[in-house]
Amino acid sequence: MKITELIGRILFSIIFIRTILFHFSENVISYASNAGVPFASTLVPLSGIMAFLGGLSIALGYKTKTGAWLIISFLLPVTFIMHPYWKETDPGKMEMQLTMFFKNISMLGAAFIINFFGPGPLSIDKRHRK
Repeated sequence: MKITELIGRILFSIIFIRTILFHFSENVISYASNAGVPFASTLVPLSGIMAFLGGLSIALGYKTKTGAWLIISFLLPVTFIMHPYWKETDPGKMEMQLTMFFKNISMLGAAFIINFFGPGPLSIDKRHRK
């Protein structure tokens, strides 16, 4: 069924689309700065815009492969800088960071798959090719 691919793209994208809601907040910028993100006041909002545009692109199926690369470019540094479970000494914090790290790794895998296969049949990209 064609609709399942569309549903999958939308569900995958929700987490990235909603980043726009908090990547401009002082709390998130401060958290990232404390985690070692250089130039956090610039890079955190920029990463929020990248994630938002990539998620929107994938959800709509418009320039989907570019959107997937935006998500990949967002997730690679975020995964390794913001979720370094190997640095945690507290077992509870380590487990939380480990979970977040592997959540991001799985989303990276999905973004690479989307980049490879493209948007699917129910997408703006497909309509433009006809």
